[in-house]
Amino acid sequence: MTAPTPHPSTEGRTPYPVGLLLAGRRVVVVGGGQVAQRRLPALIASGADLHLISPTTTPAVQAMADAGELTWHARPYRDGDLAGTWYALVATDDPVVNETVSAEAERERVFCSRSDDAAAATAWTPASGRDAGATVAVLTGDPRHSAALRDAIVDGLRDGSLAARQYRSHGAGVALVGGGPGDPDLITVRGRRLLADADVVVTDRLAPRELLAELPEHVEVIDASKIPYGRFMAQEAINRTLVEHAKAGKFVVRLKGGDPYVFGRGGEELLACAEAGLPVTVVPGISSSISVPAAAGVPVTHRGMTHEFTVISGHVGPDDERSLTNWEAAAKMSGTLVLLMAVDKIGAIAARLVEYGRSADTPVAIVQEGTTAAQRRVDATLGTVAAVVEAEGVKPPAVIVVGDVVNVLAAAFRK
Repeated sequence: MTAPTPHPSTEGRTPYPVGLLLAGRRVVVVGGGQVAQRRLPALIASGADLHLISPTTTPAVQAMADAGELTWHARPYRDGDLAGTWYALVATDDPVVNETVSAEAERERVFCSRSDDAAAATAWTPASGRDAGATVAVLTGDPRHSAALRDAIVDGLRDGSLAARQYRSHGAGVALVGGGPGDPDLITVRGRRLLADADVVVTDRLAPRELLAELPEHVEVIDASKIPYGRFMAQEAINRTLVEHAKAGKFVVRLKGGDPYVFGRGGEELLACAEAGLPVTVVPGISSSISVPAAAGVPVTHRGMTHEFTVISGHVGPDDERSLTNWEAAAKMSGTLVLLMAVDKIGAIAARLVEYGRSADTPVAIVQEGTTAAQRRVDATLGTVAAVVEAEGVKPPAVIVVGDVVNVLAAAFRK
């Protein structure tokens, strides 16, 4: 093996920042351990012709090879492995191997990054992160300092504390954004980003209200609240509002509670926009059907207890001819039932489930205003839930969970 070549210290060496376009170009990574595992996803995303040289790998790296995302040469490094290579990354725990690879890279004029010794490298891997399609890359010579700066910048961009003017590329159109169950921190990063870019926001009472305070003054906010048995904005009017504003050249965000497609009529809104020839972006949201029970200490599934959970809209009762739910089948299933929009129909629903075979002693949890500061949980059984809901004054919005999972975490969660 080639003897180690002395390298100057990193002190006083100013790196020249550049973004490498590696798509289709040969890149060699030597070493298949934890360092490689962290670095490989970004190289895979670059589209590089990626070759990993290592006798062994971590299970995660092997999974990348098995998926065809890289070519794994399950052997030690050999002189000549860098032939035709554009970029090399050395990530073994053997300093002799690392020096040997560096020496070949120097001869072949291949830029080479080393995880063990930055001073011996010809390229440094920056601490990088992404936000809104932009890559933030920080080079300081100290990996921990670089990572800290990277995190501060990316976090600032994401939470709005570090502001930068946005130049929107999507133009007029509509985004159906799921806002999550109520806590403003539970909207997705993409959803928050599109909301910040809106000209018009059409929202309702189940969407995270606190997010509206972050909008610039020029943004028009339209209330599309559908309050049960009170004032409401007909779905046709909501559809028309989305279409009219988008056709006027505006970028419209329809901010919805939960997920747009889980009893949220997002499909109807998408169809209306598509018929009008408008581009539509759909951003999934965290559904209240799983997140609200979780926030209250109820897993909708639990190993050895249930193999399924069923989400049912209770806005139409079991005696209503409009009901599309097979309540007999639901009652006979052994898994968890999650009922949305069912507070005022829970008495009739519980009676029907018991009639069709569910035990009246089946545990029930009612979670009102889940994930918000006003969250509260009320417990009952199928036999008592109607009386408990009335006595406790439970009001919508609330998620009702039926099944043995209701109590499985009780001891741990209520400590």
